[in-house]
Amino acid sequence: MSTEGVIYRVAGPVVTATGISPKMYDVVHVGKEQLMGEVIKIVGDYSIIQVYEDTSGIKPGEPVTNTGKPLSVELGPGLLTSVYDGIQRPLPVLRDKMGDFIYRGVSAPGLDHEKKWDFVPAVNAGDKINGGEVIGTVQEGPMVHKIMAPIGIKNGNVDSIKSGSFTVDETVAVIDGKDICMVQFWPVRVPRPVAEKYQPDVPLVTGLRVLDTMFPLAKGGAAAIPGAFGTGKTVTQQSLAKYSDAEIVVYIGCGERGNEMTEVLTEFPELVDPKTGESLMKRTVLIANTSNMPVAAREASVYTGMTIAEYFRDMGYNVALMADSTSRWAEAMREISSRLEEMPGEEGYPAYLAGRLSEFYERACRARAFCGDDGSISVIGAVSPPGGDLSEPVTQNTLRIVRVFWALDTKLRERRHFPTINWLTSYTMYDKQLVDWYKQNVAEDFPALRSWAMQTLQKESELQEVVQMVGSDSLPDEQKITLEVAKMIREIFLQQNAYHPVDCYCPIERQYTMMTLIKKYSDLADKALAAGVQVDKIAYLPVRTRFNQAKYEDNTDAELKAVGEDMDKQFAELGV
Repeated sequence: MSTEGVIYRVAGPVVTATGISPKMYDVVHVGKEQLMGEVIKIVGDYSIIQVYEDTSGIKPGEPVTNTGKPLSVELGPGLLTSVYDGIQRPLPVLRDKMGDFIYRGVSAPGLDHEKKWDFVPAVNAGDKINGGEVIGTVQEGPMVHKIMAPIGIKNGNVDSIKSGSFTVDETVAVIDGKDICMVQFWPVRVPRPVAEKYQPDVPLVTGLRVLDTMFPLAKGGAAAIPGAFGTGKTVTQQSLAKYSDAEIVVYIGCGERGNEMTEVLTEFPELVDPKTGESLMKRTVLIANTSNMPVAAREASVYTGMTIAEYFRDMGYNVALMADSTSRWAEAMREISSRLEEMPGEEGYPAYLAGRLSEFYERACRARAFCGDDGSISVIGAVSPPGGDLSEPVTQNTLRIVRVFWALDTKLRERRHFPTINWLTSYTMYDKQLVDWYKQNVAEDFPALRSWAMQTLQKESELQEVVQMVGSDSLPDEQKITLEVAKMIREIFLQQNAYHPVDCYCPIERQYTMMTLIKKYSDLADKALAAGVQVDKIAYLPVRTRFNQAKYEDNTDAELKAVGEDMDKQFAELGV
């Protein structure tokens, strides 16, 4: 097989070469500067290459070298706290080499190959081992990094294993005569295998009331957050990254604006992780492929992030993967497709758009890894439809795949209602699978409370149409109370301040308490109406103001208990 060839044609990031005889998805080095690229199409002797860097100045006749290997990532100790670009080049290392602007043709390994790690064996010489099983551990910040035998080993014999301080390249064990070190390579487009996949019946607890109670996402599930510019996609994803009960966070800034990625990079190191008491960054991997970076690397960034997430899942960790945003990933595919002169599909996107989106989202799962522990990858993909048009192809194809839809609403943003997740258009398809978990871990009546709240909000929507035509004074008293209760659900329960030190995270038990109090108010209001109490007296009880403020108090749970007592007292004064 020939590894040396020459450039035949250049069209932006798409380069055609001859004379290298590669396989599909082989990584090649293009031009005198050895720019990194990937073979995406082969026509006879012509190899079409997607180059991950700027191709300005490249011309026909320059050399092309085939590495014979697919685009792969380095997996091992040192991933956590790292900031990579779309093809796993560590950005802080590149900055040290050349300053704030990255030049072409510069590369660096994904892991630090000089740092030594304290390796503690988990098996003994003479033991039998299979691929994916743990041979030892390394302490990486607050996390235990499990070193696994390479995938593919079957009933291998551990010839020798040693403890001590090693770099990722040094041999820590010998299995079936092969030297095993702490670093592994894995092709990004190939999903890592698992021992067994589970049903998604455990929720990803996020601390956001509108999500946990109304539209929960299961661990190992996939969710989409579509919304127009400024509706809070990025803030919602950052809240999920900070407060969800996932042990590892992989955040992919795919085509995001540089200032948004800067926010993430400056905020995460300062945030204190409630689980470990250390910086949140110590259990986070960031992939920053901003909108001014080469468009081809954007297409690879989501696969890079997913492969890193699968690696941590295989250790038995729950991983939350944020992709912000898949629309810009799709735009990168559209640009590459047009350079390849492929037949365009709807709105110019390639015909295989739905297939690529499926490949990505289907890698989310909850499973038993080969190491024997259970792990999961929950994928939350932001979609940025132009003009907020949810009928465009990326949003529609995403909705066919994911089972949770958190619809962000521009009108809610204008009313300063955050999170701007519309409770009438959003949905979850995991609710029935999660019923048993909520009954066992929160309360037996939690699913019934959720259904009651959703029905109340839907009734309010129907009544608002009547109110707009004839005014609220013409409504019967029962319906006026329904509007007041729905207002409490919206303003007290669904509204949540992501920047408030107390309200930014609401435990699931507190969510149940708040919803129980709103239901209690509704029941007492119905009794008061039956006893002949005027609607105005019920609607303007002082306890409502106290309830609204309770979620911001440092002693929130004690304050909510006091709200319940106040509610009983004030309704008793009305004669209920």
